[in-house]
Amino acid sequence: MEPPLGLGKRMNGAQFQRRARRYARRNRLEWWYEPSKGKGSHGTFHLGDRQTTVQYGEIKIGMLMQMLRELGIDRRRF
Repeated sequence: MEPPLGLGKRMNGAQFQRRARRYARRNRLEWWYEPSKGKGSHGTFHLGDRQTTVQYGEIKIGMLMQMLRELGIDRRRF
């Protein structure tokens, strides 16, 4: 499995949220983030009617791919 275009092997939660917000604006999707809907250093990112849990720290490639699947984002367009 190769990483999404333009991504290295890892990113953190803030970088993920920036890219996801940009994706949402480009595709005219509603998004919001709920830091209180997670445990510890996690929160919930909503994109349209889908959601995923985002951690504040480093996100490895496997977890990133799972998060993109949960949000219905094609990794080549992220």
